[in-house]
Amino acid sequence: MAYIDVEDSSFNELLNEEFSKGQTVILKFYTEFCDACMALDMELEDVDDDNENVSVLAIDCAECDFTAERYGVVQVPTTIIMKDASTTLLHIEGIMLSQDIEDVLNEA
Repeated sequence: MAYIDVEDSSFNELLNEEFSKGQTVILKFYTEFCDACMALDMELEDVDDDNENVSVLAIDCAECDFTAERYGVVQVPTTIIMKDASTTLLHIEGIMLSQDIEDVLNEA
């Protein structure tokens, strides 16, 4: 699984690039000093080993307020899993367990 830090200016290009590779994309909205966001990172690391066709775009809400607003992020962490540009599989606030993430990915 690719883990990519993005900025507002590069978000659209990176998102489209990952979709063009056939990747399922996880948008991880976080802030640097958020304990729950760090816990989500550990869950995503557990998912990492089994999913080469998944990319994580990590979006720091403190630096990427335009992208966070575009996706309606009001709480961190927020996780959005997208199959392609028009198919959102999940939009959830709070921590997700790795098994729950795996379940969503397996249903895709």
